[in-house]
Amino acid sequence: MPRVTKTAGRKARFSALPLYPRRPILILLAVPFSLRLKPTIQRIKLDLIHVHSPFLLGRLGARYARKLGIPLVFTFHTLYDQYVHYVPFARSFTRELAQRISRDFCNQCDMVIVPTNIIEEYLRDIGVKSPIKRVPTGIKVDELRSGNPEWLKNEYGISSADKVLLFVGRLGQEKNIGFLLESFCLINKEVENTVLVLVGGGPEEEALKKKTKELGLSERVIFTGTLPYRDVINCYAGADMFLFSSVTETQGIVINEAKAAGLPVVAVKAYGVSEMVEDGVDGYLTVLETEQFAERACRILKNDTMREEMSKNARKNAEKFSSAKCAAKLADHYLKLINASC
Repeated sequence: MPRVTKTAGRKARFSALPLYPRRPILILLAVPFSLRLKPTIQRIKLDLIHVHSPFLLGRLGARYARKLGIPLVFTFHTLYDQYVHYVPFARSFTRELAQRISRDFCNQCDMVIVPTNIIEEYLRDIGVKSPIKRVPTGIKVDELRSGNPEWLKNEYGISSADKVLLFVGRLGQEKNIGFLLESFCLINKEVENTVLVLVGGGPEEEALKKKTKELGLSERVIFTGTLPYRDVINCYAGADMFLFSSVTETQGIVINEAKAAGLPVVAVKAYGVSEMVEDGVDGYLTVLETEQFAERACRILKNDTMREEMSKNARKNAEKFSSAKCAAKLADHYLKLINASC
């Protein structure tokens, strides 16, 4: 039988290099070498190794799993082939390479964890043969319901009469925020007392600010930059609706965070997002078309009864993604895998 071991304080930290060093965003690339790693692993006497990347640290974890003869679990978080726009050349080759890396690494694993069913289908389509289990990334439901509903409007001088539409995420090309701004332009023409708040930073921030100005929305769109998580929770609490336009998500954790705070969601139906919103129940899923996206948002904004009902449903549905429930499900998969390998 596997042991349940407390490992607090038993950490082997890795040095890291700045991959994206510009403030306010700092992305670090871990160096897969630590003098403390081997003695730490020997002391803990691991039953299983769980990695979260098919690259440097993930391959280090895979190597130790093979050395120790214990199961290797991998959570597939990212559709790497959807990020080729950051490569300045040979994008078709890079997309195929990203798929091959993902497939080959998954097939080295004893179990692959995915957040949604559609991502399992994606992995099967690219040739993954390993067992796949669906375990969404959990959220702290109670914490997300503890925000200050007055903070957002007070902090950014938003009128109490305005409806706040919220986006939370990295300001990168993959998040499709240009589409969101164009959709909001239509929304604001239909419902004038609306404000779009974009929470996050990233490489596209300046370009998006320029586009906002070109659309004549400078007075109606707020860029907060990167915020402490407590303030992000306050943003959820102070908003009326959550908008999400990314078409590259394996899950879209921020959608469930918004739902936990009681926000109806309007999102583009793509990949994992399609399983995070119950269309017509706690929000709407749309095609990648600004007119439909804006129409669904306006439909909710103009109907307080609908918005309140969707808010109630959003809170209820977010319970399924509580961190406690998701952790328990993952632990059950661990135990079954460990027992099968004994």
